[in-house]
Amino acid sequence: MAMASGDDCTTVRASPELCPAALLVRARRQLGDFELTVCTDGTYKLDGGAMFGVVPKPLWEKRTPADDQNRILLGLNTVVVRTGKQTVLIETGIGNKQSAKMRDIHCNQQLLPQSLAAAAIPPEKVDVVINSHLHFDHCGWNTTVQADGSVTPTFPNARYFAHLGEVEHGHLQLDRDRISYLSANYDPLIESGQMTLLDTAGIRANPEICPGISVELFPGHTAQLMAVHIESKSLGGRVQHACYISDLIPTSAHLDPTWVMGYDLDPLETIAQRKRFYQRAIPENWLVLFTHDHETPAAYIGLNEKGRPVII
Repeated sequence: MAMASGDDCTTVRASPELCPAALLVRARRQLGDFELTVCTDGTYKLDGGAMFGVVPKPLWEKRTPADDQNRILLGLNTVVVRTGKQTVLIETGIGNKQSAKMRDIHCNQQLLPQSLAAAAIPPEKVDVVINSHLHFDHCGWNTTVQADGSVTPTFPNARYFAHLGEVEHGHLQLDRDRISYLSANYDPLIESGQMTLLDTAGIRANPEICPGISVELFPGHTAQLMAVHIESKSLGGRVQHACYISDLIPTSAHLDPTWVMGYDLDPLETIAQRKRFYQRAIPENWLVLFTHDHETPAAYIGLNEKGRPVII
């Protein structure tokens, strides 16, 4: 993962108007009959120690170099799935509701509207928005703060989906993670009826959001973290599968089962769930979509000679 130089936000705070389409659209892939487009809300910076938990810095910095404040550069990937019948967004980045202090800390750019425009995806044409969980860096553009201070849906005609437990947890405002939850990202949508709140029993009974797209619980980072499965048949009839695994495996540098984040509420459960994920994703050749890997937003995974998961 490339690292911005310097100790400020200058390098990563490029003007949105000056960003070429090649930077705003991170990847395009065909999955069966579906078209996948990776759009971006830009990059942001987080402490490398927090991103790799108990893994020693001499190990993780070989994969992800840090700046002189120990921060690493992360992506904010929104995956757009065009099925031919519906346009589905998975995640919506940080958005435009962060305070000046938080923008200075994270050095984020608020690029998702420009990225979607570069990919020819008008907000009013989005049918479905899925949030894997409700941390601020995954659902920020669910809504937009207008110049007059009002908060409006960014995607006015979309149905939004999130887990009920995420909303309940966010409303508790616990010391451990209250900074991660910003109610303006979801409460207005719940109040208007535009957001559907899923529960665990309902997901187990029927995980499908729309044809070809379903969700599955992979707890650990949060108690109700949802992965998003995407399945489509090619013209030859072969089913192709992709999975937006979200913060279970935030970047390709986190493939080792034990390289979990300090942000994970239950790191032991994260390890167990990663192993469960690999038991299916590797032999079934799933395309893995990474939520925070700016340079490698999508890849296939295999095992190396030591039996460790790696990009292939």
